[in-house]
Amino acid sequence: MRLHSAEFAAGVHRHFAEMQRAHGAAIRVEVAAAVPATLVIGYREALRVLSDSEHFPADSRVWKSLLPNDCPALPMMVWGTAAANMEESARARAAYSAGIESIDLYAVRAAVESAAIPLINSFCETGGADLLAQYARPLTTRVLHQLMGFPMESRDRLPIVPTSASSANLNGETFEHTLATLVLSKRRSPGADLTSNLVTHPAGFEDAEIVEQLMKLYMMGAEPTCNLIVNTLLLMSTDGHFHDELLSGTLSVRDAIDKVLFTDPPLMNGCPRFPRQPQIVGDVWVPAHQPVLVSPTACNNDPAVGGDRTGNRSHLAWGAGEHACPARTVATLIVQEALDQLLDALPEIELAIPAGELVWQASPFHRAPVAIPVTFPPSRPLPDPSGAEPR
Repeated sequence: MRLHSAEFAAGVHRHFAEMQRAHGAAIRVEVAAAVPATLVIGYREALRVLSDSEHFPADSRVWKSLLPNDCPALPMMVWGTAAANMEESARARAAYSAGIESIDLYAVRAAVESAAIPLINSFCETGGADLLAQYARPLTTRVLHQLMGFPMESRDRLPIVPTSASSANLNGETFEHTLATLVLSKRRSPGADLTSNLVTHPAGFEDAEIVEQLMKLYMMGAEPTCNLIVNTLLLMSTDGHFHDELLSGTLSVRDAIDKVLFTDPPLMNGCPRFPRQPQIVGDVWVPAHQPVLVSPTACNNDPAVGGDRTGNRSHLAWGAGEHACPARTVATLIVQEALDQLLDALPEIELAIPAGELVWQASPFHRAPVAIPVTFPPSRPLPDPSGAEPR
């Protein structure tokens, strides 16, 4: 199965169900042209892989060395400089976790509000919008830029969720260079932001370590977060029962988010692992140093683990084990606040086209429509959070 094809993107759930019926817990797939991988599609087998770092480590160096640098699968499969040993690996995880734990959740709420209101005001009077391009994507990246500590005057020049943060060109400079410049400025004058917290951390992280972790946060934080916003909006606008339950107060926006994390998570396939010795996964023989991916979408919908999911958060959308996403609380808060701001301002949002006509991104990893056009009754602009009067 070619996971990078438009055919797969158009029928993800049907294809996963057919895979599970025909192949059980794992199947060989292609994540880019001539780039094979083993995809775990059984829930219990996925937990085994994600919980066994000894047999399924995340070290991709050998595999990466066999591929060209422009392979489109690399940005989602490789995180900068792989750790040479367990000590370096633990240090890298400590840097990333320290950065995430330092984020002020009250500041996150304020950042979402300051980003959401101008964006909503830019289209609320028109009666229609593409909520991916005009709301979810720019909101997510503006919030991340603010949390990372970029100066206000430079935020609009930064990329909006590039496919590869290291290759995004900003006036002749890569995003990696831009981050390195940011780290240097925070060493001179730290502030109340993620980069400054990493710079001043007692562990004494080097500049290269901080840049690598900021890139990881950006790559793994931006696209999945904005896609979770639009996938949840899509559920709310197309599932009549769920919409009615939300309006009645029986279910909450958080319930909608949790349902999407089960049924249509924004990172459909991920959690790459690279066994050092050949392994058997399900009924598939995996050669040494070849990638094993987990499909949260397939595993969450594995018929072997069905049942009522209301209030249940046993999904694999954030991964599992020691490499589970430490930013899930921050990401969920951004999504919930973004949805609350939008639905408070425009509660009568409806999809502008039949759901079956939506075109989905042909990505082996990300799950979201190419666009999500909606309509709503035109509304007056919201008051600016800074205190300025709306036009």
